[in-house]
Amino acid sequence: MRELWRAAFVIARRDFSAVVLSRTFILFLLGPLLPILIGFAFGGLGERISSTDLRPIVGLAMPAADIAAIERAHARLTERMGERALPRLRRVPASPTPRAQLARPDSAVVAILSGSVSRPVLTGKPEDLDRLQGDLSLLASAAKAEKTLRLVKVERQEVATSLGAQAQARLLIGRIAQVVMFFLTILLAGMILSNLVEEKTNKIIEILAAAVPIDAIFLGKLMAMLAMSFVGIAFWGATAFGIFAALGGHATALPTPAVGWPLFLILCVLYFAMAYTLLGSLFLGIGAQAATVREVQTLNMPITMGQMLIFFFASYAVDHIGSPAEIAACLFPWSSPFTMIARAAQDGAVWPHLLALVWQAAFVALIIRVGVLLFRRHVMQSGGRWWKTLFRPATG
Repeated sequence: MRELWRAAFVIARRDFSAVVLSRTFILFLLGPLLPILIGFAFGGLGERISSTDLRPIVGLAMPAADIAAIERAHARLTERMGERALPRLRRVPASPTPRAQLARPDSAVVAILSGSVSRPVLTGKPEDLDRLQGDLSLLASAAKAEKTLRLVKVERQEVATSLGAQAQARLLIGRIAQVVMFFLTILLAGMILSNLVEEKTNKIIEILAAAVPIDAIFLGKLMAMLAMSFVGIAFWGATAFGIFAALGGHATALPTPAVGWPLFLILCVLYFAMAYTLLGSLFLGIGAQAATVREVQTLNMPITMGQMLIFFFASYAVDHIGSPAEIAACLFPWSSPFTMIARAAQDGAVWPHLLALVWQAAFVALIIRVGVLLFRRHVMQSGGRWWKTLFRPATG
C-alpha cells in the first residue's frame, strides 16, 4: 500500500509540475478574469445607459393654474417615490389641438394631457395611454387634493438585528456558495479530460503503466488535478479579495453564515474537494473507456448535463431545509456537497456536516475504486500487450 501511494505521489508531482509550470496554465488562470473585465465594461455601459432619462414625456395643455397644481403634485410624489417613478412633464401650447400637435414631426411628447384637473383628457396612442393613464390619474388626484392631502409621518423604531433579514441574507450567501462551487467544479474538472485526451493521444498512459501500478496512475492524476484546482482557486480568490478591497468593500458589510466565516470557508474547501473528486473520478474512469479523442469529448457532455440537473436539484433544496427533497439532496452523493454548503450558511449545527463529510468520503472511496477498475481494464486492453513486449527482458 505504501508503494502504491508513493508511486501515486510521483505521478501527481509529475502532472502538477508539467501543468502548473507551463505557459498555458497562466492563460488558464487569466481566462476567468476576462469575463469579469467584460462584465465591468458592460456594467459601466449599462450604468451610463440607465442614467439616461428614458421616461416618456407628457405634454400639459391645460389652464395655467391646473398645470401648476399638476407640477407641484409631481414634485411631491417624485420626492417620495423616486425620480423615475413618474413620467416627465412638459408644458405645450393649448392650440392647436392635441391630435394636431402629436402629428407634427417635431413633437417631443408621446401624449398630451388636456382638459382640467377635475376632468383630465389624455390623448395618445393606445399603448401609451395604457402605460400612462394610471400615473396621470394619480397626479390629477394628488393635484386636486393638494390642500387636504397631507403625508402621514411614519414613526421610526430601529433595531440592531432582524431575524427575517438575517435569514434572507444567509440564504443569499448559501446560493452564492452553491453557484461558485458548482462552476469551479465543472470548470476545473474539465482539466482532467484535457489531460486525459493529450496522454491518450501520445500513448503516455501506456508508458506510465509499464513503470508504476495502474492504480497509482489513476490516484496520482486525481491528486494532481485537485492540487492544481486549489492553486487556481487561491489565485482567483486572492484576485477577488484584492478587487473587493480596492473598491472600498468591508467584510462587516457581508452577512455572516450561520456557522461563522472560518468554519464556513473550511467547509467550502472540504465540500469542493468531495464534489471535485467525485466528478473527476467519473471523468477518469468513464473517459478512459473511449478509444478516440472525439469519444472522450462526447462522454463529457452527458456527465456535464447530469451535473447540471443535480445542481438544480440542490438549488431547489436550499429553500426547503428539512423537507424530504432537501434530505434527499443531502443523501445523494453528487448533490450532497452543494446542498450541505447551503445548509452551513443557514443552520448553525455542525454535526450534520461531520456526518455528511463521512458519507461523501465513503462514496468518494467507492467511486475511486470503480474508476480504478475501469481505468485498469482500459489500459490493459488497449496498450497492455505492446508495453509488456517492449519492456520484456531480452533473451539470447
